[in-house]
Amino acid sequence: MDFVQEIARRRTFGIISHPDAGKTTLTEKLLLFGGAIQEAGAVKNNKIKKSATSDFMEIERQRGISVATSVLAFIYNDKKINILDTPGHKDFAEDTFRTLTAVDSVIVVIDVAKGVEEQTEKLVEVCRMRNIPMIVFINKLDREGKDAFDLLDEVEQKLGLSVTPLSFPIGMGYDFKGIYNIYEKNINLFSGNSKQNIEETIAFNDVENSELENIIGESAAEELRDNLELVNGVYPQFDKEAYLNGSQQPVFFGSALNNFGVRELLDCFVDIAPAPRPKMAEERLVKSDEKDFSGFVFKIHANMDPKHRDRLAFIKIVSGTFERNKPYLHVRHNKNLKFSSPNAFFAEKKEIVDISYPGDIVGLHDTGNFKIGDTLTNGEKLNYKGIPSFSPEHFRYINNADPMKAKQLYKGIDQLMDEGVAQLFTLELNGRKVIGTVGALQYEVIQYRLEHEYGAKCTYENFPVYKACWVDADDPNNEEFKEFKRVKQKFLATDKREQLVFLADSAFSLQMTQQKYPSVKLRFTSEITE
Repeated sequence: MDFVQEIARRRTFGIISHPDAGKTTLTEKLLLFGGAIQEAGAVKNNKIKKSATSDFMEIERQRGISVATSVLAFIYNDKKINILDTPGHKDFAEDTFRTLTAVDSVIVVIDVAKGVEEQTEKLVEVCRMRNIPMIVFINKLDREGKDAFDLLDEVEQKLGLSVTPLSFPIGMGYDFKGIYNIYEKNINLFSGNSKQNIEETIAFNDVENSELENIIGESAAEELRDNLELVNGVYPQFDKEAYLNGSQQPVFFGSALNNFGVRELLDCFVDIAPAPRPKMAEERLVKSDEKDFSGFVFKIHANMDPKHRDRLAFIKIVSGTFERNKPYLHVRHNKNLKFSSPNAFFAEKKEIVDISYPGDIVGLHDTGNFKIGDTLTNGEKLNYKGIPSFSPEHFRYINNADPMKAKQLYKGIDQLMDEGVAQLFTLELNGRKVIGTVGALQYEVIQYRLEHEYGAKCTYENFPVYKACWVDADDPNNEEFKEFKRVKQKFLATDKREQLVFLADSAFSLQMTQQKYPSVKLRFTSEITE
């Protein structure tokens, strides 16, 4: 198969939602269809003993939430599908925003009972800013929930989307009979006991056919006909171009846990979702079918295998082919690096790959060369844009709880900060270390991982800071800047990149500082640049 065909068969997408809407369960079921796993696990279900394939870290298994984005791939209908399963929990939003820079399209999962939730709104807003094509999957139809039309209205109003249903439920909760697939014109009947098996469908081209009553009963048949008439009257016809440019969003209904409505979603997705798209670098627009390789690091994960102290840098390939043992330019370091064992991910297995194509995600073993946002190329100086770094909202001193393990603690903190789990600040005044995070739950994850992966124990102390601002001086030698540094000495720190940071203790003091020292620029690097 030639290079252009390889690109055309790639689909790289992210799954986003509010926590608990069923995102990881949907990922599992998609893998099941791809034949990548034999039996799907559920995140919180005791009936199925197998734990979810995409939840790598022990703390995720214990709490039933995903805290790190996982990367999974499988082949379906001769298409190579790369899924990035993102954390839904708001404390890990930074990881999710970064992941959205590496996907070509998105599936948004919505809980039928809860409707559109706050975290979904934020994530969809980022997708809209970038015109990422989105498909909406309304999940958990086997439970009592909101009316289908009310949900469609809510998705349009709260998320600002323009939707068109491509499947429609027959009943809901206790009365849930199945789904009519508008896209393929067939009916999928719900039996309620096929968590691991794949459902059969009945081809059904004409809903006016009296056979419908025999299949789903008289009142359900009548209701379905009325609903489909309404759908045709109210919603626009599906337009693939509008979907690809981000101005129309198809909607599917189903129950991921019961493996229901998932095949319809996947079949349509494979058919309509975009192949790898071009990406903007600071220098120029890079197209996927260019012959020269380029890619960027959107995630770093330490200790994916606790038996080996390894770090993996996840690279999204934007153009050209990435080949094993071939030297590539690390743009920030301006030096060539070779990789003898690049990994690709098939369900829970890592495999060494010889060649990867645009759209693929490759894991490279890293000894500390990579930071998030780094670019690798065939030699051209390219810097990809749009990887955000947020101004932290929570701050705590970190103390070593075991003096014998100081070395392990500092190594652990160092590596976790490179992953982008949190940010480390060193106070100018006394050299104490402060950890800043976007969400409070990250402190638990850091403490847990330091102990279990590095054998180091830490304790925290509250540190009352309102905001961290990065300091830019017009002229570092002018008197105003020198006075700012002298007066604010106990509020100054450096970050991991040796940049000066001002830790304002209140909104008022931040405002006063900005007024008093106008030539000192304070930045919150929470903008998502594009």
